[in-house]
Formats: sequence, structure tokens, C-alpha cells
Amino acid sequence: MASNVPESSPWIRRYNPAADARARLLCLPHAGGSASFYLPLSRALGPDIDVLTVQYPGRQDRRHEPCVDSITGLADALVGEVLPWADRPLAIFGHSMGAMVGFELALRLERRGTQPLVFFASGRRAPSRRREDGDPVHLRDDQRVIAELRALSGTDARVLDDEELLRMALPAIRSDYRAAETYRYVPGPRLAAPIHAHVGTEDSKVTPDEARAWADHTSGGFDLHTHPGGHFFPAEQMPRIATSLAGEISGLLLQKSV
Repeated sequence: MASNVPESSPWIRRYNPAADARARLLCLPHAGGSASFYLPLSRALGPDIDVLTVQYPGRQDRRHEPCVDSITGLADALVGEVLPWADRPLAIFGHSMGAMVGFELALRLERRGTQPLVFFASGRRAPSRRREDGDPVHLRDDQRVIAELRALSGTDARVLDDEELLRMALPAIRSDYRAAETYRYVPGPRLAAPIHAHVGTEDSKVTPDEARAWADHTSGGFDLHTHPGGHFFPAEQMPRIATSLAGEISGLLLQKSV
């Protein structure tokens, strides 16, 4: 299957290229996360699905680049990077903060005439469901930011236990939390693409009811999927998540072909 996609991009990582894949899945990390979080998913879904993972600036090999501390800023920067990869059905998966970036990115893609196959909103309440937080993480001192990371268990323990690595990672982590915590949804057109929400049954950051409210943001159909585990259930339940995503993408491709 011929393709004119770029060979390299600072934003897009392709750990297991799948030239003949039926569809692509673009994955967006959580606050403080990096593209490598999705390496196991990339291995699990290939070669039938070509997994692309986003690397935000300010971390790992992009650590010398300035961070982008707004959800809309990240979506604005990504849309031009992602469009060349939409040469075949493109699904979007975002976890936690990545779900907000993915939603804003999907809106921008549709405004440019490219409708995603599906948007997977993982571990995040719908944009219209706000929680008032009088103690934003991005305004806390370093020790309390670290305590939040430990409580959620989403940051590699090797980073949390290594003072030098942690000192390097904290600016990006704080910037991501600022982006997530200052984001405000602006009511507008619904997505034409379907939204499938995924949530952990023990996730303190989002309830099934808050996840179900994603249905209000699409005219293309909605599904809610629950999984055992807490906020980082995708890491805890990777084989289950991979099987679920593969089935959902296959079903939607079949619908399109009928």
C-alpha cells in the first residue's frame, strides 16, 4: 500500500512500522508521559494496525525544546503533523490529558476535512464535565507534585527514584499539568467521528458517569467500555486494551466497507 507519509518527525514516533496496515492508530500520552508509554500497544496491534505515538516537546529526546503548556496549543501544533498520516483510516487514542489533546485534535482534523475513524477517550471525563480543584497540581511545590505522581502510579518508578532524572522531568510534568488544569471546553460543533470512552473501574479521576458524558460531544455514535484498574488501567490491562481496540477498529472498518 503506497504512502507519502514523512519518514521522520519530532512529533510522531512509529516503533513498529506496518506498511500494509488497514488503519492507523495515533496515541497521545498523559501528563508527564512520553511516546514510549505506548510501545507495548504498538507491538500488540501490529502489523494489522499501524500505531503512531506522539512525543510532546520538553521530554526525553525533545527535552531541550520549550514545552507547550496548553491543550489547544498542542492540538494546533499537531494537526499539520498528523494530516499526512490520514492516507488511510485514522483512529485517535488519548489517555488522561492525551484525551483532551486528542479531542481538540479531532475537531481540528474535521474542520480540515479529515474525519477520524474513531476517537478513543481513555481515563478522562468529558470536556463538559469539570471538577473544581482548589489545589491545582501545577501550582504545588516539587515534593507535592512528586507525591501526586506516586499516588497515580503512572510515572516510571526509575524516574521517581532518580533525583537527576526527576529534576530533568519535572518542568515537562508541571507544564503538562498546567495544560490539563487550565483547559476550558468551548461549546461548539460535535465530532462527526464516533467516540468510544474507556475507563478504569477504580479510577478516582473519572467516574463512569463522567466518561459517559462524552456521548454529548459526538453525532457519530458512542460506546462506554470499563476495565479493571485505576487511572493507569491501560498499563495494567494492556493485553485486554489491545484486544478491545483491535476489535472496535475492525468493527468500524467493516461498517465503512458495507
